[in-house]
Amino acid sequence: MKCPQCGQWNRASLPHCQKCGAPLDPAEAQLPSWKTTLRDDQKGKEYIRVDEDGEASATPDSRDALAQEMAELKHRKAEGSRVQRQLRREGAQRGSAPSAMTIRTHASVDTFWNVEDNPRTTVRIKRNAQEESVDRTHHVNNAWQDSRSYDPLWEEQEMYGTWQLPQSAQFTGKLPSRSRGLRHVARILIAVIMLCLLGLTIFFGYNYFKDRYDAAKALNRPTVTASIKDDLAAHTILIPGEDGQQIYIRELHTSYIVTGGFATVEVADHIWYDEITDFVGETMEVTLTPFVKTSSGQQKPMDLITYQISIPLSPITMNSPDGLRTEVATAMYSMSFTVRPGSTVYINDEDVSDTVDSEDGDFTYNATVQPIGDNNFTIRVRSQYCRENALTITLYREPQEIPLDLSADTYSTTNSKAIEIRATTLPGATVDVLSPHSDLNITNLDITGAFSFYAIFDKYGDNTVTITASYPGKKTSVVEYNIYYIPNQDEYTPKAWALDAAGYSELLSNNVTRTQRSQVYVAMGTIAEIVSDKPQMAIMYTSEDGKSQPVLLENFTKTTWKVGEYYRIYGDANGTYSNMPRLSARYTYW
Repeated sequence: MKCPQCGQWNRASLPHCQKCGAPLDPAEAQLPSWKTTLRDDQKGKEYIRVDEDGEASATPDSRDALAQEMAELKHRKAEGSRVQRQLRREGAQRGSAPSAMTIRTHASVDTFWNVEDNPRTTVRIKRNAQEESVDRTHHVNNAWQDSRSYDPLWEEQEMYGTWQLPQSAQFTGKLPSRSRGLRHVARILIAVIMLCLLGLTIFFGYNYFKDRYDAAKALNRPTVTASIKDDLAAHTILIPGEDGQQIYIRELHTSYIVTGGFATVEVADHIWYDEITDFVGETMEVTLTPFVKTSSGQQKPMDLITYQISIPLSPITMNSPDGLRTEVATAMYSMSFTVRPGSTVYINDEDVSDTVDSEDGDFTYNATVQPIGDNNFTIRVRSQYCRENALTITLYREPQEIPLDLSADTYSTTNSKAIEIRATTLPGATVDVLSPHSDLNITNLDITGAFSFYAIFDKYGDNTVTITASYPGKKTSVVEYNIYYIPNQDEYTPKAWALDAAGYSELLSNNVTRTQRSQVYVAMGTIAEIVSDKPQMAIMYTSEDGKSQPVLLENFTKTTWKVGEYYRIYGDANGTYSNMPRLSARYTYW
């Protein structure tokens, strides 16, 4: 009951309020409002819950709904059984019931029909359009499947007697259950699906835990990354450890302190192959042996650190000839190369390192080319911090029936307008010099085959000296030899004409004549564009404002031009290029 003083709900049997202690009179207890809502004639039951404030809430009992559904199901089954019995009675009255053979059924998943005279023989009922007994069997089997506690066949036997089949009817086999086959297939599919799911779970689970394990293991392993040290290829190794630990690398003879959880080790790649003089491959596998120093001063070995390094080739650039195989007609051929300064160079096992320029790495080799066909020259270069590089150049000179060779000390470049050329051939042969020359001396030609003359150079740059030797009954031999002629700068530069507006216009108008005479010009301005690198060709605007009077310059100087740089360049006329004058530059000044 509710306390009249504080409003607290108390049991009706209590004499005093549990909260305030006020006396309670059971006679004055009021009937709760929720009791007036209860009805005894309701079909279902409800749970009434009342809170401390007297508010009531009703909850239906789910068991009542279930009981009602079960009652309805039982009613439907009984009604179905009644309808089936009615149908069977009507069929029996029409005379369609089987006879002459007793048939009985067994309550199992599959229905067997047994011949009573021979219980071991089982028959399967087959549909026959002329016998209605098959339809009756179908009704009976369905009726048995519709009820778990009722077998309509026994009631049918009691009502109409024993069923008989015609003696001519032959039934064999077992009547299968379609639902059972479907259930069997469903079980197989479910099993296959479960196996697939299990396999996928195992696969992904294994990969997941393997990745976790590898990641955790990798955190405790050294990491090796490619880096640069002193502008050279190197590798940086991070070795994990506790801060303050010392890690000693045996191959480097150095100790490293662990800071921030790692000891940082930088190793230049070239230290592994600097001392190797024989063949070195493109890559090399190297190993570091680290030790951690314990608190007692002992060295505890750690896991070996192994990684691969790439070994670069020694750089070499072939300036001349233009290809690895060249056909020549001279006894001497000048080959030009560029390597890294300080490199060791061998040509056909001859050390020519002393000819390499210490500043730009250029060097020239005068090859003696015999008239025997292919003349092979192998160039081997070994630069610092690189592996050896090699290339083979083949100079082809047609075999000669009449030997004709120039002296081995013949110049390939000169500042003189004429130089002496000495040569030898077959004694008694006839020699002719087809290029400009003077003072041909054939005094000893018939005795020793030696002769000499002075070659005269009529243009700047390459001048070809051509000599022939003939003998009765033999093929004439021909020798061509290029000599680069440029006067020294004191003689060359004073001949230059200014390339101002008037000079530029005059050069365009009389370009053919100026080219034939190798007229020298001086071009001053800023390099605007590099057209090619080998040979280097650039465009310069020679006007005062630097926007007009373009000239193409081919670089034969020792200076490499750069775009945007101002130069004073001396060169001789050499035709045109895209409607602009072309000069062969011989000297460059800043």
